[in-house]
Amino acid sequence: MIKNHDRKFKIGMHSYTLHLSGFGESWGFQEFGEHHAFEQIATFQDLVNISAEVGLDVLHITLVDIQNDTSDKHLEECRKIAEDAGIELELNVSFNAPSDPRVNCNVEDSLHIAHKLGCNLVKYSTDVEHPKKSSNACLAPSVMAQLVKIYDQFHDNIPLIEKYGMKIAIENHCDLFADEVIWLVEKLNHPLIGACCDTINSMMVMEGIADCVNRMAPYCYCVHFCDNRVFADPDGTHSLGTAIGAGNVDCKAIMDIIREEAPEALDTIDLEIELPLSGYSIEEGRELEKKSLRESVEYMYKELGIGYNPAKIYGESNYFLNK
Repeated sequence: MIKNHDRKFKIGMHSYTLHLSGFGESWGFQEFGEHHAFEQIATFQDLVNISAEVGLDVLHITLVDIQNDTSDKHLEECRKIAEDAGIELELNVSFNAPSDPRVNCNVEDSLHIAHKLGCNLVKYSTDVEHPKKSSNACLAPSVMAQLVKIYDQFHDNIPLIEKYGMKIAIENHCDLFADEVIWLVEKLNHPLIGACCDTINSMMVMEGIADCVNRMAPYCYCVHFCDNRVFADPDGTHSLGTAIGAGNVDCKAIMDIIREEAPEALDTIDLEIELPLSGYSIEEGRELEKKSLRESVEYMYKELGIGYNPAKIYGESNYFLNK
């Protein structure tokens, strides 16, 4: 039995979970130099309302969710909407997103924006490029040259990070090996700077999920908690997102590692769902995203013991009753 099985976390949602409704980020649609995005059919107020309705404690947002309006007035309005609903905010930005440049921001500007929104944390995707034979490219010379420049950007902004007292999390966002994130965090060597471990992204660089989580957990200030269904057919091997608990990832085992190894600075687990895009209309897909979100929150609360607000909706947690 793990020592920290009673450790509690807030439950959050990466807004990409509702990307068919135009939230989070329209990922993977760049074609011939053009960028495509799903229509945003709801407002930030709607996004917060959905979060409250399913029992979230935290909302992990991108600049897309606030319509890229970073005026002081709009940021104040969004902050009040979240505070009135009892929802905490985290900001998710990229340096050079390959498909949706609306989520891009530099460190300095993102810190100012997050502070005005009242965020507790800013998560960064670095968008590092690896050599084409990426499976053995961890810490390759061309990668290290990019990481040094990224180090400089964070290091130069440490006074601002300290001024705002805001946690920073650097993610293995389909482009960084665990050891590369760890290298950055260790070199920056600051108590407010840690890692964000996405539990599925490790597959993109052909790392094992549990192995990646084991290595990154001691540095984690943020977690993108995902589940996927992995299968093979005549077209090859596939990994498709599912509601949390419905796929092939041993979610309980992953949470055991996080409870045991993550620092106290990690106080939130952000679920993220990426459902398949085919097999239904976009309207049906939007409804399926909401259904999967509710199922995921209920599963994470009842079976994994994550979340505070879900108790108001789903009753007692099986996780703590069975311990």
